[in-house]
Amino acid sequence: MALQALQSSGVAFRKILSHFPEELSLAFAYGSGVYRQAGPSSDQKNAMLDFVFTVDDPVAWHSKNLKKNWNHYSFLKVLGPKFITTIQNNYGAGVYYNTLIMCDGRVKIVAMNENVALRSALDKNLKSAVTAAFLMLPESFSEEDLFIEIAGLSYSGDFRMVVGEDKTKVLNIVKPNIAHFRELYGSILQENPQVVYKIQQGRLEIDKSPEGQFTQLMTLPKTLQQQINCIMDPPGKNRDVEETLLQLAHDPDCGDVVRLGLSAIVRPSSLRQSTKGIFTAGMKKSLLYSSLKLHKMWKGWLRKSS
Repeated sequence: MALQALQSSGVAFRKILSHFPEELSLAFAYGSGVYRQAGPSSDQKNAMLDFVFTVDDPVAWHSKNLKKNWNHYSFLKVLGPKFITTIQNNYGAGVYYNTLIMCDGRVKIVAMNENVALRSALDKNLKSAVTAAFLMLPESFSEEDLFIEIAGLSYSGDFRMVVGEDKTKVLNIVKPNIAHFRELYGSILQENPQVVYKIQQGRLEIDKSPEGQFTQLMTLPKTLQQQINCIMDPPGKNRDVEETLLQLAHDPDCGDVVRLGLSAIVRPSSLRQSTKGIFTAGMKKSLLYSSLKLHKMWKGWLRKSS
């Protein structure tokens, strides 16, 4: 489940969790209300806080949250927790979104149970993001170049980057937060045998040989590998994924194909999730939220033209 809380004070993050049922595997906050951003999102005081709650039993959790926070939900609340969970799991990105909720506080990772599988998945996700970024970068690049690629992964193919988001959003996220990115990805970069990480200079060199790229391609998430296979596999050929990736490793346009694969995954998911948001947030809140996004995009245009 995801929600957006309108920040009203500097109270500790954990205070927000007291408004919700306790059964959370993971709770974290993100966005301009947590990490300082450049551009029109730089005013943290008035920024919305974005939270993600991960739960093991969404039906049970929504059941308790409906009793505790009935007014957070759209008209779908009258259909009950099982229907809400069906909408959450079967459409879009597997997230149920409540928006523009009034709460206190500010946070990053707020709570996390000792769940080995979840911790492993989070670590694997970080490594996969680094690998995908490597494939789209040249042989030598700066830390900032890398972090911009990583931060931009989830926006690749997202239609909201055409309408509704400031076009410099990714750059605005990265520039003020280089130290945070370095803390998050530093150990992964130092331990990767394919990378020469010159920490003092803030630069990196990656193995761009066909052998190096094939190794990177083979460690990508299976969903992305399969999407790349669909893009490259000519009709009637029916090659297996490994054969396709081996061919791509020798292709000078390897990075562009990886980017296309990412876009093909993100685009339909972002469309479905945004459409789902009209029902989960409700029409009134969706219109208000969209107007805030468009206002932020307009401010970005004005800054760029001035």
